[in-house]
Amino acid sequence: MRFIGFGRTVLALGMAAVLAACGGGGGRPELPPAAAVAGREVPSDEYVIGPMDQLQVFVWRNPELSSKVQVRPDGRITVPLISDMPAVGKTPAMLADDLKYALSEYIKDPIVSVIVENFNGTYSQQIRVVGATEKPASIPYRANMTVLDAMIAVGGLSEFAAGNRARLVRYDRQTGKQTEYKVRLGDLLKDGDIRANVKLEPGDVIIIPTSMF
Repeated sequence: MRFIGFGRTVLALGMAAVLAACGGGGGRPELPPAAAVAGREVPSDEYVIGPMDQLQVFVWRNPELSSKVQVRPDGRITVPLISDMPAVGKTPAMLADDLKYALSEYIKDPIVSVIVENFNGTYSQQIRVVGATEKPASIPYRANMTVLDAMIAVGGLSEFAAGNRARLVRYDRQTGKQTEYKVRLGDLLKDGDIRANVKLEPGDVIIIPTSMF
């Protein structure tokens, strides 16, 4: 009888450990809460052109050189008089300067503007949501974006998602290190706990596991 009682105690402790591991964040840190709406809208870093972006290139007083163009998958564009100009990784102002320099071989003192009309951004600027969600996707980052915004964009959690075991993977460009944070998507989306909403940064990856039972 004592052996049976001891066995039940060990089993109970084991189950408690499993439940704690499943329900907890595995020792991952948590990010500070973010407001549902930013108190003050501020611009983020300068936009960097990515593959498949739609650009409008305007050359002042030279409409025949102005054009609308899509960045190719190889990261280059072709406009009148210029073939295979690298565009990915540049800001619109940087690309405009490069086009100005290239066009100066043909016209005197060209004035060039580049406008991004339809954007995707580079992978380092996108928010990627994968796992147990209605529609996993890569989302262009927007200034002041939160995890709530990202989950709305992908349609929320799937039926069997373990929302409170989700994690956010963030790469620090300055240190070159990657850190995983605990995010409580279940508390945020199912219970309405706004304290579980956190601010996103360009390049964040949100991984949502499925429930084990």
